[in-house]
Amino acid sequence: SQLPDPAIEDQGKDYIRPILDKYAALCVRCPNYGTRTNTVVLIDAEGHVTFTERNMINADVNQWKMSTYEFKLHS
Repeated sequence: SQLPDPAIEDQGKDYIRPILDKYAALCVRCPNYGTRTNTVVLIDAEGHVTFTERNMINADVNQWKMSTYEFKLHS
């Protein structure tokens, strides 16, 4: 009938909220699980995009590779 349906949106919230609170952080560090990539996308008013990504190397928290790409959005 009506979308989005609030009754459907609330289903599972008591189950998923604790998981999100634990793992949806900026940087997660747990045994055998954690953040290995960070990404930032910046877009200015003229459509210039800067995409920067940092990737952990060999699961070593002290070794990271950073890559940056810049481009302009088509209008």
